[in-house]
Amino acid sequence: MIRHEGRVYRPPSEADSLILQATIGCSYNECAFCGMYRDKRFRVRKLEELCEEIDWAAAELGDVQKVFLADGDALVAKASFLAALCEKLREAFPRLRRVSCYASPQALAVRSVEEMSMLRELGLTLYYLGIESGHDTVLERLVKGVDASEMIRVGQKAGEAGVKLSTMILLGAGGRELSQAHARESARVVNAIAPRFVSTLVMTPVEDTPLWEQAREGGVDELSPIELACELRTFLGELELEGSIFRSNHASNYLALAGSLPRDQARMVASLDAVLADPEHAAFRPEWSRGL
Repeated sequence: MIRHEGRVYRPPSEADSLILQATIGCSYNECAFCGMYRDKRFRVRKLEELCEEIDWAAAELGDVQKVFLADGDALVAKASFLAALCEKLREAFPRLRRVSCYASPQALAVRSVEEMSMLRELGLTLYYLGIESGHDTVLERLVKGVDASEMIRVGQKAGEAGVKLSTMILLGAGGRELSQAHARESARVVNAIAPRFVSTLVMTPVEDTPLWEQAREGGVDELSPIELACELRTFLGELELEGSIFRSNHASNYLALAGSLPRDQARMVASLDAVLADPEHAAFRPEWSRGL
């Protein structure tokens, strides 16, 4: 059977994927806003254990087409380990379409382009990268461990290896003072990386994180829906991407937007402009009340 240790997280798009915990926890685990792995000590699981779980899944679940490798940054494991795991998955699931994982900037830094290319050929074709911000001050506050130039460098490595990236930006991460600069610099970094997928989430303090403590002490701005829409409008308006898919439909967002870039960019920007022009009648989702 599949053995999961502790709470397991996955991106929304991996809802129908087989989830294997290739690693436990996150090797970095310092981001101020993230509470997902603070109760876990990082380690790479034994390949033999994972192979047993794959054999069980092949026998009990049958036709698996997508696999997500948890936990926080499985890509940091040795390339030889990941290659053996991908080969086992391909052997067990003949119709496997993709393998994916979270990828921290730190994990991307230690993987060479050649290693990522080799793993891509074996099926590991998609990484989820939390960019969060392109503004150096905001990245420092979030304790991401990298600045914008390093984020671009490691993101471009994945692109050079032919791996698809799904990237995330945290709306509101710059507070009111840095809101517009955060939006513009985030767009600049995303443009430089040119990911296949771009999404936005609203930064929300989570209990038992440094950000939660800052919020309790009044050190975190809670931007209004209109302020967040203004920030999103700047970010979306400054994107210069070809063939990327944009989403702001995570549960933390007040407004749901989705489309392909650049085809749907003008439509989505116009929707935000309409909200900003008439905020009293804005189509915010009424059931979403953050009330922090």
